[in-house]
Amino acid sequence: MARVRAYVGLGANVGDAAATLADAVRALAATPGLRLRGISRLYATAPVGVLDQPEFRNAVAALDMVVAPDASPEASASELLVVLKDIERAFGRRQRERWGPREVDLDLLVFGRHAISVERPDAGRSANPAKAALPLTVPHAEARHRLFVLAPLADLAPRLVPPGWDETVAGAADRQRAAEGEGAARAVATWSGDGWRPLG
Repeated sequence: MARVRAYVGLGANVGDAAATLADAVRALAATPGLRLRGISRLYATAPVGVLDQPEFRNAVAALDMVVAPDASPEASASELLVVLKDIERAFGRRQRERWGPREVDLDLLVFGRHAISVERPDAGRSANPAKAALPLTVPHAEARHRLFVLAPLADLAPRLVPPGWDETVAGAADRQRAAEGEGAARAVATWSGDGWRPLG
């Protein structure tokens, strides 16, 4: 069996978002075939698109996924996507407007060194009708231009150049921070092994 390093973005802004993300991290760690390899700092981030809503809490998890030697990257990434959507549903993710509030949002950002665009399995489709027909695209199509993704991803893999990018994650984070402003993503806690520990 082989392993693939995957990076998963986590976000929430409904209820106790930090506690929800901590529970989501534990759910990922408890999933057979996944090994938790790292958790970024927790960030308070400004909403994008729909501004009249609470701040988000965002983080990124690094996972090693066990994959069969004969499994295609597309099949393995789709399998992980279904895991993420199952966790979202278990946490009460509701259908809402694009960029609106989220009980919990889990996005597959990077899957090894693979560039993937494949039809989503039924169990991996978005609850948002506008996005349900979109393919699974990895690296995540919007990650490169979203500080709420880049800041925590840079905590874990600053020198990573995802497939199709012409810059490192750290370089992209610096570029986007200059565009969005320092206050758009603020580190507020670190992962202590079983939960978040506030900074400062």
